[in-house]
Amino acid sequence: MSLRLVDRDYAAEAGGLISDSGGEALLDEVLFRLAVRRGSFPFLPGLGSRMYLLRREKPSAWADLACQYAAEALADLTDLSVTGAAVTRQGENLTADISLLWRGEELTVTADLEG
Repeated sequence: MSLRLVDRDYAAEAGGLISDSGGEALLDEVLFRLAVRRGSFPFLPGLGSRMYLLRREKPSAWADLACQYAAEALADLTDLSVTGAAVTRQGENLTADISLLWRGEELTVTADLEG
């Protein structure tokens, strides 16, 4: 079980925070790991991703790098593999659609990449 994240913050309801379990908990964990800058937690230096580095690269390299960075960030999650990525730009905002395979089920998560 994990706490639900909405717009990079914990979701609350009357009486406390909302929690998820199963596949929803996994997707929450995936989004958290993709959103957090790798190395931003001193005691967990391997937590997070390097997705923020995409802005420094040519757009033609974004998809391959997003796939690489996502696989690195999610490497220790059980039964989960990254199968692809697509990155789009809308103005100054980058969005990454990460394709995953979890226990034979295809999943897609969308991560907003802030600069």
